[in-house]
Formats: sequence, C-alpha cells, structure tokens
Amino acid sequence: MKIIVVQGPNLNMLHKRDASHYGNFTLDTIHSLISETYPDIEFTFFQSNMEGELLEVIQRADEEYDGLIINPGAYTHTSIAILDALELCSIPKIEVHLSNIHKRESFRQHSITAKACDAQISGGKENSYLAAVHMLTLMTKTK
Repeated sequence: MKIIVVQGPNLNMLHKRDASHYGNFTLDTIHSLISETYPDIEFTFFQSNMEGELLEVIQRADEEYDGLIINPGAYTHTSIAILDALELCSIPKIEVHLSNIHKRESFRQHSITAKACDAQISGGKENSYLAAVHMLTLMTKTK
C-alpha cells in the first residue's frame, strides 16, 4: 500500500506554533511517527506553502498512490482550487487537522475542502494522522 501525506501552509513551522492546538511535534517527527507505526506501508510526505504546488501533487496522486491524507492548513477554509483538485482525485482521501477546528475561531470552523474527502479527523494532534492511516487501510481493503 502506498499513501501520500500532503501538508499545507505553515505546517513546516509546527515547532513555533501554539502547542495547545498543534502539539509539541515537528512535522518531521510526525512523519517519522507515521512511518514507524505503519512500517508495512510506503509513505510519501509532501509539504508546501504554495497552493499551486499542492494542487499539482493532488492532481497526480491517483496515478501512484492508494490513498491520500491531507492537512490543507489555512487553505482548508479558503481554497476552492484544492477542493476541485480533491474532487478529481479518485483514491480514498482523508482530511486531517491537529487541532479540533470545530472548537477554534469561527473562521476556522468550516472546511471547504472536507466536502471532497471521504472523512475528516481533527483534534487528535499527531494521533489524527495515525487514525487517518488506519482508516485508509480499512477503506482500501473494502474496494
């Protein structure tokens, strides 16, 4: 099984962000945790602060991967372009957030991009990613 994990803007700066929302991990630490927890799965990790780069990765994902995990960061609330790319992607997709976006500021409580995903997991900090991998393994077994 091959899964791509797509990370949006500012996630490369987790070590500088509010730990009460995002936890005490760096993005590299989260990626290592995912790989170590699921050693039988091949992961590709991609992070960009640029919307166009995220779009290109999402658009090509179903050519090479069995599933996609995305944390669109702030684009969650603003990017119709990412929504459109996710709608075109035919593999199972799960949107992930470290914080519980539904308990945050009002502008963070609505996800535009989740509509194009099979599931959304938020509030589990680094465990949100582990739960998403588990869900994708179950989803791809039933296909």
